[in-house]
Amino acid sequence: MRAVTWQGKRDVRVETVPDPGIQEPTDAVVRITSSGLCGSDLHLYEVLTPFMTPGDILGHEPIGVVEEVGAGVPDLQAGDRVVVPFQIACGNCWLCLTGLPTQCETTQVTGEGMGAALFGYTRLYGAVPGAQAEYLRVPQAQYGPIKIPDGPADDRFVYLSDVLPTAWQAVRYAEVPEGGSVAVLGLGPIGDMACRVARVTGAERVFGVDLVPERLRRARERGVETFDLRSFDDEKELVAAIRDRTDGRGPDAVIDAVGTEAHGSAAARLAQQASAMLPRRLGAALAERFSVDRLAALHTAIDLVRRGGTISLSGVYGGMADPIPLLTLFDKQIQIRMGQANVRRWTDDILPYLTDEDPLGVDDFATHRVPLSEAPHAYEMFQQKQDGAVKVLMKP
Repeated sequence: MRAVTWQGKRDVRVETVPDPGIQEPTDAVVRITSSGLCGSDLHLYEVLTPFMTPGDILGHEPIGVVEEVGAGVPDLQAGDRVVVPFQIACGNCWLCLTGLPTQCETTQVTGEGMGAALFGYTRLYGAVPGAQAEYLRVPQAQYGPIKIPDGPADDRFVYLSDVLPTAWQAVRYAEVPEGGSVAVLGLGPIGDMACRVARVTGAERVFGVDLVPERLRRARERGVETFDLRSFDDEKELVAAIRDRTDGRGPDAVIDAVGTEAHGSAAARLAQQASAMLPRRLGAALAERFSVDRLAALHTAIDLVRRGGTISLSGVYGGMADPIPLLTLFDKQIQIRMGQANVRRWTDDILPYLTDEDPLGVDDFATHRVPLSEAPHAYEMFQQKQDGAVKVLMKP
């Protein structure tokens, strides 16, 4: 089959690799019909290269059709249309049953000290072949795949794999009170969708911050009060502008949908680049013990949120030696919630919104749809924020 493989920093290629097959009774093989390109994939493209191996298959946002199932998968059969969550979980362990499949005790990558295995996401998360491919082996298929109806285009449901539950959890973790306010930092796919979720679930005012015109326009068209970072001399001016809209207090909650690749902190960027340029074994050791993040978005969130408010982190951070302003967090009595989205915990809540009325705007959420063969260009375009690229779907 053809698949998108990682070969080095900013080097992805479409190659012919062996077809996947059933290895365990709880496996399924899915023929992919669409697969998303995620902002988290860009971390592999640029920052997390020490944890990658040439030939790794990328991607974790698939929708497709079941081709084959193992004997331990009673509720799926060939021909079923499914979305596959980005995490691999059993559904039966104590942590899964408490709503935390991202911490699944069956698939935890204990050798790396990490949580549940993920598709296409470094050796830290199991080095499981990913979904930017023609076919995908799905472990723990007795729990993970979400059956969806035939009929609507892939765009209607594909975001159940990651974007929708990640945005949904970001909003739920933010604990925005009914009629309250929330600021979303970063209007990429997750931040954009978080704004939409916040609006349809009761937030009265949603503020969106970014510096990419296309992203700001998309959010503004859906009723978000947008702030262009380029219009402010510094973070303090931005914070003051949003506080002016909230009686001087700041929003009830802030969602950081940016993460480690925020603009700012040239020193942290140099440290990230240095670890990526070292031999993989040395670079991984440096990143595991001494990695730092570019924390501009997080520091803005801490400054911006009202006293007693909540910060919800959905952007990926990977630092082990980051300076965190604990005094400010303590003094302002800020709550912080974070983590990978627990996909199956939220999908039943999200599905009623995936109707023909399309209140979340999923049907036209993608800005680009490209054949799998154009993956290298798609990665470059998305990373460089070219051609108005906000969300890219690949078609094998």
